[in-house]
Amino acid sequence: MRNNFKENLRFLRLNSGLTQKQLAEKLNVDQRTVSAWEKGVSEPDFETLDKLCEIFKEDYNGLLS
Repeated sequence: MRNNFKENLRFLRLNSGLTQKQLAEKLNVDQRTVSAWEKGVSEPDFETLDKLCEIFKEDYNGLLS
């Protein structure tokens, strides 16, 4: 994945008024996982990407580009 993902994820999360913890709860992951995604340390799997698209009402392009 490109570095844009981490920036887009943070932007979409903040724009939605969600904390990392709240987003993590919606995805059934640990808050540290969301933090790692936003730092570019790790990336979500495709199933989680689908969930992120649903939460933010975005397609893959909106998250990845």
